[in-house]
Amino acid sequence: MQLRLAAQLTTAARDVTYVFYDCEEVEAERNGLLRLSRVRPDLLAGDFAILLEPTGAVVEGGCQGTLRADVIARGERAHSARSWLGSNAIHSAGGILDVLRGYAARQPVVEGLSYHEGLNAVGIRGGVAGNVIPDECVVSVNFRFAPDRSAEQAEQHIREVFDGWDVVIADVAGGARPGLGEPAAASFVAAMGGAPRAKLGWTDVARFDALGIPAVNFGPGDPQLAHTQGEHVAVAEIERCEAQMLAWLSPV
Repeated sequence: MQLRLAAQLTTAARDVTYVFYDCEEVEAERNGLLRLSRVRPDLLAGDFAILLEPTGAVVEGGCQGTLRADVIARGERAHSARSWLGSNAIHSAGGILDVLRGYAARQPVVEGLSYHEGLNAVGIRGGVAGNVIPDECVVSVNFRFAPDRSAEQAEQHIREVFDGWDVVIADVAGGARPGLGEPAAASFVAAMGGAPRAKLGWTDVARFDALGIPAVNFGPGDPQLAHTQGEHVAVAEIERCEAQMLAWLSPV
């Protein structure tokens, strides 16, 4: 859609910069937009930014922050024939899973939009050999936090939740407050129509927020289908979003 807009709009009502970049879904330091903001911030200078994220053709404001951490259960190795001489770290990791099962996620309202935090195990690893009691088990967790928390506050929260276990922070990226009261953002919301909602996920609006540039998420595709087996984007929705963007960018 972005390429089609660039090809069709030989004359635009606004000064538009199209940005294509890599590594949006991996750790923060590999993010292409982050690299660009460091080496050529002038290319990103602007009054407003739109991330063509799947939003179901509804403007989604801000974004959650994301933190990945390893929570480590320790034990003591022993031969499995004499297991009582050791301490099984995999068994001990059950306490970490109990914390996750009992975790009560916040659902704060930030600048009028409702966010829903989440803390979940996304991986687990442990074991030495088929005849060894393991001395370490690592539970990888992902914390999606509302934009009223900073990255530092999110890290502190995770260390408090898993007090008593070793916690290693693998990656963290702060979120972005909605900022829909900014004139450029408010104007775009009015043009696209519908009631805006919170972005339940991390997106690069956070990069623009860090640069002091208002940004929103808007694009085809149901965000509730993201990373599911049924993930898809309806052609009709692509055409609808393209028509809306084309009308907004075209001279009157």
